[in-house]
Amino acid sequence: MKKRVFISFDIDNDEGTKRMLTGQANLPDSPFEFKDNSVKAHLTGDWKEKVRRRMDNVDVVVVLCGTKTHTADGVAAELTIAKEKGKPYFLLAAYTDKPCSKPKTATSSDKLYRWTWDNLKKLIAGQR
Repeated sequence: MKKRVFISFDIDNDEGTKRMLTGQANLPDSPFEFKDNSVKAHLTGDWKEKVRRRMDNVDVVVVLCGTKTHTADGVAAELTIAKEKGKPYFLLAAYTDKPCSKPKTATSSDKLYRWTWDNLKKLIAGQR
């Protein structure tokens, strides 16, 4: 059974890499299906509560880390919510040719993993 994935990412800077990641869910040997992700449009009411409800329907949270993720308050909040809900998560470097940063709410023990297809399959399977 495929894992249901929530992708947390910096919408202002990493939309293109997020599209590539969701596209990988369509590959024949993909271990995951794209379920939900960060939103740019303002959610009416308590957006954090709505993200909490969205995370109820996923198995793992992928935090896609780009060059400015450390400044993305939404990504920091989504990581906090994932931790509060006890959702397994991992940090994935969005680029191999640029320095990638962790969200403000990541800990020093949160490893930033290199994005390769083999790595992604292992990480989704819980090998971290």
